[in-house]
Amino acid sequence: QVQLVESGGGLVQPGGSLRLSCAASGTILRPSSMGWYRQAPGKQRELVAAITSGGTTNYADSVKGRFTISRDNAKNMVYLQMNSLKPEDTAVYYCKLRDRQLYDYWGQGTQVTVSS
Repeated sequence: QVQLVESGGGLVQPGGSLRLSCAASGTILRPSSMGWYRQAPGKQRELVAAITSGGTTNYADSVKGRFTISRDNAKNMVYLQMNSLKPEDTAVYYCKLRDRQLYDYWGQGTQVTVSS
């Protein structure tokens, strides 16, 4: 089993920054890809950013140029640096790990609220 624990969410003013972290533990079948998703009230969960074990990244158009995903394979960590935050970035942010058998594991989510 794989466990994912997110941290770093909170309340921030528009234009501010936050850094989310996700720690993975357990038996991880590598290589694995990791990613961040978000779900706002009344909306479907959507991909924010993803990164492969080799470091290839993919971003939603809405966050390109503002968010940066990175990972530390040795520490089993993935990060999301969020800059120039907007009210529409408000959502619960989830970490996901997909192992080499294409099985998905999810964290419990962390709330990000962008408001003045």
